[in-house]
Amino acid sequence: MRHGNNVRKFGRVTNQRNALLKGLARSLVIKGKIKTTEARAKEIRPLVEKLITKGKNVTLANRRILIADLGSVATMNKLVRTAATYEDRKGGYIRITKMGPRKGDGASMAVIEFV
Repeated sequence: MRHGNNVRKFGRVTNQRNALLKGLARSLVIKGKIKTTEARAKEIRPLVEKLITKGKNVTLANRRILIADLGSVATMNKLVRTAATYEDRKGGYIRITKMGPRKGDGASMAVIEFV
């Protein structure tokens, strides 16, 4: 049974899947808005929202976690600046807007962006 196991696997092994999600999260932080498949957007939303929550309370431990998750100090600094704009907001920093299907394979596409 799959009770409590609700992670999307994307047809990849664990380290490849983690690298994909880390790269998508990094792109979202750098660009502020990305176009991807709906399933990928739904999967990175909780990851990025937790990172923004950590970025609102900038301690040394949180900075180290953000650098590890985002891959560079510059990206972490950009996330901290973005998190500062959400200081009075309790959650819901990310918006997913559904788009039509992709022309090549019919995958449902979505735009994920900061609110």
